[in-house]
Amino acid sequence: MAANEDQEMELEALRSIYEGDDCFKEISAVSFQFRIGDLEDTKAFLVDITWPETYPETGPQLSLDTFFNNRLSAETKQTILSKLEEQVEANLGTAMMYTLFEWAKENQEALMEHHKPLVTTVTLTSSSEVRAPVSAAKKKEKKLQLTKAQKKRMISRTDNKGELPRGWNWVDVIKVGAFQPSHT
Repeated sequence: MAANEDQEMELEALRSIYEGDDCFKEISAVSFQFRIGDLEDTKAFLVDITWPETYPETGPQLSLDTFFNNRLSAETKQTILSKLEEQVEANLGTAMMYTLFEWAKENQEALMEHHKPLVTTVTLTSSSEVRAPVSAAKKKEKKLQLTKAQKKRMISRTDNKGELPRGWNWVDVIKVGAFQPSHT
């Protein structure tokens, strides 16, 4: 059988096996993502797989460079990839995606044995926080005071629900000089 026929058959099998499974995602006919573990699990990871033209005679390209894996250390990623590559080598020439996925699920604990989640925190400080704090008693919020005439105009513009009509604050834009009669 030609490599493309093998790929088509495996693709159909994968679609039928993982139909409705949110762990499996078909990006294209030759590119897939498979999540090992639950979304909330700190030991979960996402494998990106791409088939070369000669797959399954040559192994698929495996990657852990997705955003989902940003909490994995480089060492953990390398361990997972090397163990998956061993499985690829053992299954060359055959449809191996299901085998890889199931092997990874069964060996998730061993693959993530030395995993320590990377935590990155970002602290934002505004310029007002840098200065000396001002007590709430000293800094009093100014309340907007409307005149009687302003209140009446506002009420006259609103509908029965107290809402302003659509477009009440739109500005008409007039292009000056767009049409000028000629003086001949």
